[in-house]
Amino acid sequence: MLSDPIAALATPPGRSALAIVRLSGRGAFAIAERVIPSFTPDPPRTARLARFADSTGETIDRGLYFCYPAPHSATGEDLVEFSCHVGLMVPARLLEALYAAGARPAVAGEFSRRAVLNGKLDLLQAEAVGDLIDATAPAQAGAALHQMEGGLSRRIGELREELIGLEALLAYDIDFPEEDDGPVSRATIEARRVSVAARIDAMLASAPAGERLREGALVVLTGAPNAGKSSLFNALLGSNRALVTEVAGTTRDAIEAHTDFLGWPVRLVDTAGINASPDRIEKMGMEMSGRYVSAADLVIKCVEADKMVEAEAVALWDETLPSARTDSPVLSVLSVLLVRTKCDLSPPSAPGLPVSSVTGQGLDQLRRIAGERLFGARLPLADLEPALTRGRHRDALGKAQSALAEAREQLEHGGDAVLVAHHVRQATRALDELVGVVDIDDVLDRLFAGFCVGK
Repeated sequence: MLSDPIAALATPPGRSALAIVRLSGRGAFAIAERVIPSFTPDPPRTARLARFADSTGETIDRGLYFCYPAPHSATGEDLVEFSCHVGLMVPARLLEALYAAGARPAVAGEFSRRAVLNGKLDLLQAEAVGDLIDATAPAQAGAALHQMEGGLSRRIGELREELIGLEALLAYDIDFPEEDDGPVSRATIEARRVSVAARIDAMLASAPAGERLREGALVVLTGAPNAGKSSLFNALLGSNRALVTEVAGTTRDAIEAHTDFLGWPVRLVDTAGINASPDRIEKMGMEMSGRYVSAADLVIKCVEADKMVEAEAVALWDETLPSARTDSPVLSVLSVLLVRTKCDLSPPSAPGLPVSSVTGQGLDQLRRIAGERLFGARLPLADLEPALTRGRHRDALGKAQSALAEAREQLEHGGDAVLVAHHVRQATRALDELVGVVDIDDVLDRLFAGFCVGK
């Protein structure tokens, strides 16, 4: 049932200062009264110290509880939050008492799902809750918070209002067929269609950068064996993740780690060295390196400061490069940044960004250049605009874009206004599905399956 009482632990289990247990749904206050002898819901949103007891009256703990009557709660239902001592026993016993009193265990994401169903959040905001929890870089957290506060929802809402306005113009044309050109000219209708289509196109253009922001840009370090890739990898991470020795070919596998470049999320990968005569294991490592390079948003090619890039090495390197990239407004082609490593040992003998993993020379400049190449359309950090951050967003706007293109075809060829209105309505429905206005249980199931149980 969508309103039956549910309960769950909302904080991670284990040793800590406090735990929060949430109880929501129809009859939540009556259930809480069976666990808290002195329970009272009034006044709401007030912290009270009380004794928590099981069905036999035995004390479980002394803690705080807060009451949030519907509809003024996070879920839109009657909601009680218990703050108790943490550990393995106390929260478990409190949950057992709530289940015995009439609640059932919540499933993953069920509290947030109820918030969506009760109009406290839309789907875009609910997705942002999960993104904020998973954020590992300031830019990710900032973008998720902006979306959670309704930034993207407002942009979609504005598009939806324009589409509804366009439908209204078409309704006049349908209702007054005796007029030669309708009460509103086709040129006026087309101008409105072009306006909203252009805004949808602009949002779709932000999708690759937005998805890269949410997932982290893939930055791959590559080059010849012993070119300083692993040392640079460790220096950029600030920890020794990759083994570093004077022996060429130490790295045989790809090593991936999450970090940030000046606040922007990056998935940094150290790969096996590329050489002309590898053994069987090295060849396997090179093949994996090639796969990472093919998927990379940015490749950092490492060459020692005093080395010239020989023609044979260049040819070998070129074989690993994929074809031109066309899926990003920022990276129209695969972006390769040449760096000269070990510049503390000798000055660079050729062009390239000089860096030293020992002294730190050039590392901040490397982070800045990489950040500008990867997220240049979205810099600076303080000026983040709401963007499409998931494939679901891109698919929905793509459907709206296609529907408006069909409407254009009808307008250009003198099609019936009813058909034009049908395509505009399809575009509106695509936006409705994006924010969760229509009934889309399967979308909800997929969305909240990845949430924590207490969320």
